[in-house]
Amino acid sequence: MEFETSVTHSPWEHIGRAEAIRETLEADDRFEFMAPTEWGIAPIEAVHNTGLVKFLAEGWSLYTAQHPGVREVVPDVFYRPALRDKMSEGREPQAINGRVGYWCFETTTPLTEGTYVAARGAVDTALTATKLVLDGASSAYGLCRPPGHHATADLYGGYCFFNNAAIAAHHIATTTGAKVTILDVDYHHGNGTQQIFYDRDDVQYVSLHGDPARAYPYSVGFADETGSGRGLGHNINYPMPLRADDDTYVSALEDACERIAGFAPSVLIVSLGLDTFITDPISDLAVTTDGMRRSGDVVRQLGLPTVVLQEGGYDVNALGANVQAWLSGLAF
Repeated sequence: MEFETSVTHSPWEHIGRAEAIRETLEADDRFEFMAPTEWGIAPIEAVHNTGLVKFLAEGWSLYTAQHPGVREVVPDVFYRPALRDKMSEGREPQAINGRVGYWCFETTTPLTEGTYVAARGAVDTALTATKLVLDGASSAYGLCRPPGHHATADLYGGYCFFNNAAIAAHHIATTTGAKVTILDVDYHHGNGTQQIFYDRDDVQYVSLHGDPARAYPYSVGFADETGSGRGLGHNINYPMPLRADDDTYVSALEDACERIAGFAPSVLIVSLGLDTFITDPISDLAVTTDGMRRSGDVVRQLGLPTVVLQEGGYDVNALGANVQAWLSGLAF
């Protein structure tokens, strides 16, 4: 269960999402599946706080040792710097109940028995798709679950534990010296990806998303957030208006791709959220399946080696067809 809008309900993010996508793509002979290879924790710790990695590895077992019988672990209290105003900087609590809220920033992302293994697998999937592109493929799609773009360097939340796209982009930038763009088309702003690269000039972050004036994560994703230091000008946000349709969305994406072309990256990573769909249960945009195809086609015209990594999308009945349409536009 997840706790959202002051009620508990079944999680929007669940294994059925990945199964629906896989079933649709397996029936399309243009797609060939392969299992991911293992990459270890070094690429993760190159992006994330080692304390976060350690907590996710051991948090479930430590918590359930003290609280046997729970199915999901949700914070009781969150660490906020203001709690220690005028005092020394906060440190990770010793009590496991306190540690949960030290590393998590919200209530919709419970820790479960399989969380760490799944999060590691999503990173392996992202890096395996990345290697395919670095080895010469024009594009590769990573069916990552859980998603990643809300995870900051130090925090998990928003169904995200490790930031798959950020780990892949950092790997490319640091091992090849190439510039990378992350194009995030999820309805929810990728606050974690923005935070990780906000002061860097080797990774550009471009996001189209619901306006945070009304959309999660509410406090991040405004148009005036353009980067800092060396990263100034390399963070670009497109807050989208309520009920933005295909034409409105594609027009913004075309503008975004012009900004990407100006940055001249060697590789493009797409954080592919399909929750911009007109009937998605936690979105208020109005993009159709044909709009997904058109979006993929706009990105194709950049002519860049492209890694596509799965993020959100919660209308499960339409999710497979929407992924297929977007990737078809990209000309898989």
